[in-house]
Amino acid sequence: MDTSIVGVGVGITDRFRTVVEEKAARIEHLCPRAQVLEVKVTHRAYHNGRMEDDTVELTLVNKGPVVRAEAADADKFAALDLAVDKMTEQLRRAKEKRVDSRNHPRGPKFEKGTGALEGIDVQPASADAIHAVATGDIPVLRSVDDEPYTPVVIRTKQFDAEWMTVEEAVDRMELVGHDFFLFIDARTDHPSVVYRRKGWDYGVISLTAAAPPAARAAS
Repeated sequence: MDTSIVGVGVGITDRFRTVVEEKAARIEHLCPRAQVLEVKVTHRAYHNGRMEDDTVELTLVNKGPVVRAEAADADKFAALDLAVDKMTEQLRRAKEKRVDSRNHPRGPKFEKGTGALEGIDVQPASADAIHAVATGDIPVLRSVDDEPYTPVVIRTKQFDAEWMTVEEAVDRMELVGHDFFLFIDARTDHPSVVYRRKGWDYGVISLTAAAPPAARAAS
């Protein structure tokens, strides 16, 4: 497995490269088919009284889905340890889930004959939450450096839409280490989110609006 290290606002020393190579062996042991481990270290200096920190982002590229983990600390070596721990835990959970699925089939099941989806909770998205985001009741801090400090910080990210089944979305969620995963349901073409409950139980929330509010009002 190759390793690629990039520093943004911080220099990458030979000692740090050596530690990365040592940590990479743990990851490669859990994912032998991994091709490249990308390591990005970003130094952030804040102007609102917060202490400076280093963020380490890990991206594992292999023949399957990409695996990501991120951690921040005042010391980049500590941030690296945290990020590696997160990634190895994600890889272990994904491996355990595959073994558990083979030994004890469970989870969502799609009945081709009836078109019914069983073994998973389906519920509409909260109208109050959608309205709060749309109207700006929930503030969004886009730049930590330029805006005054606030305890509520919402990071925004944009990704290309991906069509997949609920089962595939659950697998992707486990690999990225999040408690939820946003996707387009390949069976319904509806924007959906899978989320983790307890153990290996999951839920899914789907948006089923046929037209935006403005279009419905005009008709």
